[in-house]
Amino acid sequence: MNLHRTPTLSYIPIIMMAVSIVAMARAQTPQRLSLQDAVRMSMKQNPDLTTARLEVKRADARVLEAWGNAMPAVDIEGQYAHMIDKPVTFFPDVFLYSFMKAIDSTTPKPTGQLVPVSFSPGFAASATLNVRQILFNGAVFIGVGAANVYSHLARDVYQAKQVETIAKVRKAYYGALLAQEALGMMRSSMQNAEDNLKNVRLMTKQGLVSEYDELRASVGVENIRPVVIQSETNFNLALDNLRNTIGLTNKSDLVLTDSLVLENVDEEILRRAETLVLELNPGLSAVKRQIELNNAAVNAERSNYLPTIAAFGQYQYQAAKNEFTFSTNDFYKGSTVGLSLSLNLFQGFQTYARVEQAQLERRKSEEQQVSLERTLQTGLHSVLGNLQQARKRVDAQGKTVEMAERGYKIVTARFLSNAATQLEVNDAQLALTQARVNRVQAIYDYLIASADLDQLIGRLPGYLLETEEK
Repeated sequence: MNLHRTPTLSYIPIIMMAVSIVAMARAQTPQRLSLQDAVRMSMKQNPDLTTARLEVKRADARVLEAWGNAMPAVDIEGQYAHMIDKPVTFFPDVFLYSFMKAIDSTTPKPTGQLVPVSFSPGFAASATLNVRQILFNGAVFIGVGAANVYSHLARDVYQAKQVETIAKVRKAYYGALLAQEALGMMRSSMQNAEDNLKNVRLMTKQGLVSEYDELRASVGVENIRPVVIQSETNFNLALDNLRNTIGLTNKSDLVLTDSLVLENVDEEILRRAETLVLELNPGLSAVKRQIELNNAAVNAERSNYLPTIAAFGQYQYQAAKNEFTFSTNDFYKGSTVGLSLSLNLFQGFQTYARVEQAQLERRKSEEQQVSLERTLQTGLHSVLGNLQQARKRVDAQGKTVEMAERGYKIVTARFLSNAATQLEVNDAQLALTQARVNRVQAIYDYLIASADLDQLIGRLPGYLLETEEK
């Protein structure tokens, strides 16, 4: 009898339960997330960035392919043939008479009829090495340069997608912080209203205030409650938007470690913004690369008017026998080297039409560049205006919050001493909440404008550059 079997099996459910509890605990552990962490994670997990990164690798492969067209082409081929039914050639017997007479004196005289003769061997084998090198072909050499331009274009597109993703993550993070601040303020207002209601009820029992004041205080609490619930919903939606922007697949709770604090933009950047946006904007750089690519396409189409010169060489071993008994002595070698030249004289104006199409594509890209430059300048002026306006609002609302806090404390103290009404307390509380909301909104607007500015000038955060260098 096995004495250990039953206890061992009885431990299995306990072990499985323990594993499940540990897994659930890990799944429920909140994830602390700073703005820097969010940006770094998006650089690895954002699907749009992943697609752009793969396009860069594809562009590098196209550069290698273009260089391959300028390198020697070497191929080897082998062949074995067995003639089951040999082909024949018909000759008049008069041509064969003298040859056959020398072999056999009894050969009858020719009658003028056609005689089938086969010259094909029963078995044949060959091995051939071919080498070809382009010496001059305009399209090949222009294609190498075009592939390099395309590689740089893919990198510009990747950088544009990179700064766009960073701006989206920053805005999503700032949006979550704003929702979190709003939720905190609404909860604080709720707490103030509940504390005020307690004081009013106590004063009502003491006969210091009327029942009407208690009703107003109670209504004030109930009016704030749905606002708190809505703020909680808005905060959860902001966190979901942040997860989607980063590319997070898990649904663990996020704890935002940063706060909505004003971060002033460098004055040097503001001063040189109009120059920087035309020099560093990755979208504008991509359009300029596209114009270079269009120029290469025009030159490539024009190169069809030029000849193609190539060197070639061939080395061959071959053998033929009527029996399948090949040996090394049966093979004979042959070699050939030479130059080839080809020139298109007329193709029904196809080359002319393709050149014209390429030129029109270049003009379209040039018009896109002009339009984009105007759009960037207009957008920059708007962003700079938003920065300036938000900064003024932050300074003004800071003073307003201080006055509102002081007013709320004064009116609360007066109410407790029965020198103010409940209506005055409600008004003071509403003014304080509104002042705090306005200040937080101004800080949020400033940070959003700074993210837009960085996207326009293609500016990456310093901590991200340090990570890439390492």
